[in-house]
Amino acid sequence: MNKGIKYFIFGMAFVSLGLLLGFKITDRSPVTQQISLGEGVEKIQQTLSFVQRNYVKEVDNGKLVDDAINGIFKGLDPHSTYIPKKQMLAMDEDMNGGFDGIGIEFSIIDDTLYVVSPLAGGPSEKLGIEAGDRIVQVDGENIAGIGLTDSDVMRHLKGPKGTQVKVGIKRRGVKEILEFDITRDVIPILSVPYAYMMDDKIGYIKVSRFADKTYTEFALKLRELLDQGMENLVLDLRNNPGGYLTRAYQMADEFLPSGKMIVSTDGRTADSKQQYLSTSALNQFEKGGLIVLIDYGSASASEIVSGAVQDHDRGLIVGVRSFGKGLVQIQHKFRDSSAIRVVISEYYTPSGRCIQKPYNTSSEEYEREITHRFESGEIYDESKMEIPDSLIYYTTSGRKVFGGGGIYPDFFVASDTTGGSRYLTNLTIKDIFRSYAYSYTDDHLDIMEKYPDAKSFLKNFQVTNSMLEAFQQYAEQHEVKRDAKGYERSKELIANRIKSYIGRKMYQDDGFYPVFHEMDKVLQEAVKLMPKARELEQTGKLVLDK
Repeated sequence: MNKGIKYFIFGMAFVSLGLLLGFKITDRSPVTQQISLGEGVEKIQQTLSFVQRNYVKEVDNGKLVDDAINGIFKGLDPHSTYIPKKQMLAMDEDMNGGFDGIGIEFSIIDDTLYVVSPLAGGPSEKLGIEAGDRIVQVDGENIAGIGLTDSDVMRHLKGPKGTQVKVGIKRRGVKEILEFDITRDVIPILSVPYAYMMDDKIGYIKVSRFADKTYTEFALKLRELLDQGMENLVLDLRNNPGGYLTRAYQMADEFLPSGKMIVSTDGRTADSKQQYLSTSALNQFEKGGLIVLIDYGSASASEIVSGAVQDHDRGLIVGVRSFGKGLVQIQHKFRDSSAIRVVISEYYTPSGRCIQKPYNTSSEEYEREITHRFESGEIYDESKMEIPDSLIYYTTSGRKVFGGGGIYPDFFVASDTTGGSRYLTNLTIKDIFRSYAYSYTDDHLDIMEKYPDAKSFLKNFQVTNSMLEAFQQYAEQHEVKRDAKGYERSKELIANRIKSYIGRKMYQDDGFYPVFHEMDKVLQEAVKLMPKARELEQTGKLVLDK
């Protein structure tokens, strides 16, 4: 197996999860018609009843019905689907952007529950719970050193709004256990996790999915950056599986003048044929350099935004070809909270490109399409990208763009895998960087005195050779064997991640992302391309260097 493929396995697991959680549905459902299937329905009912009465073993009636519904969808397309109750409840929580709990980001390190960060506006932050606190008791019960799992943490701390839980906390520099009575509340799940100014003029916004509150979060961050003097924007939609169509439409509307096509949908029924045009109401960033980052995990709503930006020559698309999921689904919920989602139409960009990649293949072949991109080398090498010359479309200014599924970038920039190694992957899987950061800061209580804010930390903190040696010793003590070859290959990345996780421990996101992004080849290339994005926005022309 290609080395690059092996090093991406860990990341692809998260991409797959994201796509499972990112089924795209409209915010409204067309009026459904009652269709009589006559003998067909009776046939299904009789089959279920016959199996229930006569099968050699007792059957689980619920599973029998679930399997029957799954069978109906098997012959349609890869994205029309039945969603069982448990999965549906989790997806609703994710897309609604909130859940009930105490409001912390946590990690289990050395069998101890650490608070990575109290979530802004949540009950834990309001009570003064801090990053680095160790939760050792819950309602008087010891939870440290007992083989705690993530599900155990959720069972102890998650609960209905208004209920209380007492936690005992050990805090650095405090001898006694601190007790907090926390009243659980609705905790927001942010889909715009971070935004900051990369320099005096370039802002950066990361959008992780298109959920119910995504546009509101995005518009707020956009305004904050504009108030700080932002003139150019990098919008990061990498590994964003999509979500609500209207949230993508609203985001794209911020970039485009009134009356521009953002996306259209086309299907069999009248309700499935829609056109979405930009308005004059959403117009915070119609001028200025704009670059949108995409990758093979950018799907559906992400592709609506990037397709509209590209087709209207509003900005540059940088990265690798996006996933290619351009299907509109409507949903019907059953009384038990399970649901079915059915594809009713496909998305088309303003130039007429169908975003959806072909699915007239077997389900297995369709699911393997991303893996094939890795195996063929397309993810790393632009020359391996199969460009469909028969599916050529044109932007507003006459630039060529390509159909065939997904959005093809204006500038192909692959993630840098040269520093990847099995050693680095093992360090990541075992969460060594985060746990070392906690250990290091516990042993260096004066770090806040030396670096009183994130800005001074970013500028002055250095990862020394002695720290790198101590880190390898720490990793070895935590079941990651030394690997001299892998260490040398990944040394620069390892040093960067050590600093970024120490920065997160001390200064939250302000000490993490600016450091982590120093090794993000795609983002750094985007910054270099910003003058071209400004030129495109101002003139409608893109002059490529020879």
